[in-house]
Order: sequence, then C-alpha cells, then structure tokens
Amino acid sequence: MKRQRGLGSTFKHHAGSDVWWIQYSVHGKRHRESSGSTDHAVATRMLRQKIADVVGGKPVGPKLDRTTLADLLALVEARYKADGRRSAVRVRIAGGHLTRILGAGCRARDIDNAAITSYQAKRLEEGAAAGTVNIETAALRRGVGLALDAGRLAMQPRFKQLKLSNTRSGFFEVDQFRAVLRHLPEYLIPFCRVAYITGWRRGELTSRMWKHVDFAKGLLRLDPGETKNGEGREFPFTPELRAILEAQRERVGEISKVTGRIVPWVFCQDSGAPLYDFRRAWATACRKAGVPGRLVHDFRRTAVRNLERAGVPRSSAMKLTGHRSESVYRRYAIVDSGMLQEAVAKLAALHTAEK
Repeated sequence: MKRQRGLGSTFKHHAGSDVWWIQYSVHGKRHRESSGSTDHAVATRMLRQKIADVVGGKPVGPKLDRTTLADLLALVEARYKADGRRSAVRVRIAGGHLTRILGAGCRARDIDNAAITSYQAKRLEEGAAAGTVNIETAALRRGVGLALDAGRLAMQPRFKQLKLSNTRSGFFEVDQFRAVLRHLPEYLIPFCRVAYITGWRRGELTSRMWKHVDFAKGLLRLDPGETKNGEGREFPFTPELRAILEAQRERVGEISKVTGRIVPWVFCQDSGAPLYDFRRAWATACRKAGVPGRLVHDFRRTAVRNLERAGVPRSSAMKLTGHRSESVYRRYAIVDSGMLQEAVAKLAALHTAEK
C-alpha cells in the first residue's frame, strides 16, 4: 500500500493482482474503488480527482460509477408507481427503446450530450416522431435527476429537446364522425360517441366506472387525482349523453347476466373486460371511412371546436374539457371554414341592421 499525505492511499487488492485500487474518506466514511489499471500513475490521478471532487463539494463514491441506465429507468418507474401516475406504462415503452440503443449496462456517467444527440438521431432514422423521441429522453432526464438526488450520479448532461413541427390540427366533421362509427365494432361506438361530446381524454373515459355516473344529478364525473392536472371534473348530461349512458347501462347489465359477474366499467368489451388497446379496430374504421391516420385524441379538438361554435364561454368550456390554461385551450380551439362563414354571416347581419 502506498499512502500519499492528504490524498488517501493506493493499494493492490490482493496478492497476485496487478490492478491498483484507491482508498479515500468522505465525512469519515471510507471508500475503496478499483482504478481498473495496472499503472500506478493512473490510480494516483484517479485518487487526486476524487479528492478534488470532495473538496469541491461534488458527490463521490463507487456507486456513482456503478449506476447504469437500467438503474435510472428503475428509479423513474418506482417514482411513477409511488406517485400513482398512469403514465408508468409509457416509461416502460420509452425505456425499451433507450435500452435497445444505449444498452441496459451503459454506465449513467457515460450518457453525455453526445450520447443523447446520437440517440435522438438514431430514433429519427428509425422513423420515430420528434414528440415520441422527446418523451423518451424526458424519461431519461427524469432518471438522471432522481439519481442526482440519491447521490448516485455526480453531474447532469444537457438535455436538448427536439423541435416539434408536427402539431396536429385534426378534428371530425359530423359526416366523417358518422362514417367512422359505421365501421367500428359495436362495443366501441358508445365510447366514441361520448368522447365526441365531452372531449375527455381516452384514459379518462376508459377508466370510468358506474360509480362515476350520477343519473339522478345528470353528471359524468372524474374524481380529484384522476385527471392530468389532478383536479376533479364534471360533465352535465346533454340529452344525447344521457341516452348513450342509459343504453350502455342496459348493455353492461346484459353482459353481467351472461358472464355471471359484475362489470364495473362504463365502457367495456363484449366479454366485460375494460377497454385497453383498440388501435387496430380504430385504424381500420378510419381507413374504411376515408379518414386514415386520425387519432382518438382528435375528438378532444372536435369537442373544443364545437363548444366554441356553440358560443359557450371559454371559462366554462375549459372546465368541461379539463384544460387548465387558456394557452393550451387555444391550441385546440381550431377555427375552421364553417366558423369563418358563421362569423361573416353575423357581420353581414350587423351591417344590414345598421342600414
């Protein structure tokens, strides 16, 4: 063992080994790490760097070097589960792509700006949308932040998001919506009709149980903590919405009789199982209806546009759809040619009245 005053010590771990190790103390706690080299000068430089980091207040220790990408993703998933966030599934999907390209054993300290940029370029070459890649790197950034808080990483690389140019402006005209309904499986039609009326997010509707439907007061509810912004929400029944939900209650009652078990879900498959992945059925219906590529999320834009056309005050419309900020709501408040024609007709009526 070679001791250097004020610098800890270097040593060989056991007889017969040529690899040098370093030893130093932080707040009275002794740390030992392998330099990975048989050159004593390399071990000495590593030891001096560790001491410099300690003096500079940076976290040091062997666990910083052992932290891998898999560890970062595990931290994120654990945090999401602890917070009860439903997007934990999305984290696992993002983690799959990150692991495939970077490698689960990739050391966290090696994920620098260059590695992140290389990852983004690779995913774009594979055909991933810029928004998707941003979601994936956001999961990575979250993992790095949690590792920093836990003292398992010393520094955070810069995460530069890709510029988005794929902002959607799609919405359904009435004829398009009816065409899609004609090609959907029967069990999906009530869900889509309610989405068209309310503009609620897909997950907000697929998770509705009958305890969230108040027929006496005429309300469809989301409890606090179930929404994206954490606030509860209510949507009073329109005559059509009530009719849809009453018919759905009868349908679900029949499914319960056939299966012999209680079905708590408002929207379910013919077996009584909750709606989960119906992307194929949706894509097929849109293609046959002549509107390929449409998203279920386009119902949200459609509902906002319909509220605007109906003259509903923006503050009330935002409460119904669950938009917390007016800036985000405005992105959904699409002005189409029909709305422009209505505006011009109102202007012409004003001019006529003035004459």
